[in-house]
Amino acid sequence: MAALTASSLTLIELMKRLKPDGTLDTIVEMMSQDQEILEDMPWVEANATTGHRTTIRTGLPAGAWRKLNAGVPAERSETASITESIGMLETYLEVDKKLASLSGNTNEFRMQEARAAIEGMSQTLATTLFAGDTDTDPEKFLGLQARYDDPSAGNGENIILGGGAGSDNSSIWLINWRPDKIHGIYSKGSAIGLQHEDLGEERLQDSSNNFYQGLVSHLSMDIGLCVRDWRYAVRICNVDDSLLTKDASAGADIIDLMIQATEQIKDLNGSPRFYCSQNVRSFLRRQINNATNVNLTQENFAGKRTVLFDSIPVRRTSAIVPTEATIS
Repeated sequence: MAALTASSLTLIELMKRLKPDGTLDTIVEMMSQDQEILEDMPWVEANATTGHRTTIRTGLPAGAWRKLNAGVPAERSETASITESIGMLETYLEVDKKLASLSGNTNEFRMQEARAAIEGMSQTLATTLFAGDTDTDPEKFLGLQARYDDPSAGNGENIILGGGAGSDNSSIWLINWRPDKIHGIYSKGSAIGLQHEDLGEERLQDSSNNFYQGLVSHLSMDIGLCVRDWRYAVRICNVDDSLLTKDASAGADIIDLMIQATEQIKDLNGSPRFYCSQNVRSFLRRQINNATNVNLTQENFAGKRTVLFDSIPVRRTSAIVPTEATIS
């Protein structure tokens, strides 16, 4: 039994949602954000109950030059097993049964709340894909930034410094999504995506521990990120958004940095995508008008007019924010 809190809908909130004729109004989702990354990711069912175990090759037999009447040593390859974690993202929606009835359309009233929760959980998921850090938040899954944050690490060659300083930088990512390289994971034996369960009518409690009848829904998704091969992602970090110009006359030369990223990635066979903030993509789009810029175009992609860089879609996401610390 749940207690009535600030998360419970009130009669005042209901009145805000009613049109003058007493019917439910259409809500303009001002909190909606672009999370195009969620449209791009391939998803693979995890092979373990609480995670996804994968094996990577870490060493190859190099061979040896043989002399006559002399042998060569036997060799073997080396492998390592890694287990990617899965996070459980959940929420409950509770509404007074009488309040829902007063709306004139109980199902639509509840669905409006469900749509808001779906949007909010999508934003949380996208943010975790980039910023999730299991060292500080073990209940989440490990995101991209924590994997690509040290230029001296083994995958440091796929971290390109954009020249910015301070703590007001953002990143541009090039990710080649492939089910055998980089992909999303969901719990073994579960359905993919968001699960919406209508728990029906339950007895709820208010803040004074008094009872009332309410309608309850449960939304959940058990998901994670698997990076089997770090060579299929490149991070351009230290991009100072505030210094960008429409003609690339100042700040980071993002065209040159993105060219470096395409050359640095292992290969582009798959579903390569660039990801950046709205501000960065805005400047990229404005640079299309530069006559000397042959890398940028704007074409139809998946039914939308989309900025392309060397035929790779440039996707924007609000999960990349201009508050990243400098990486050196």
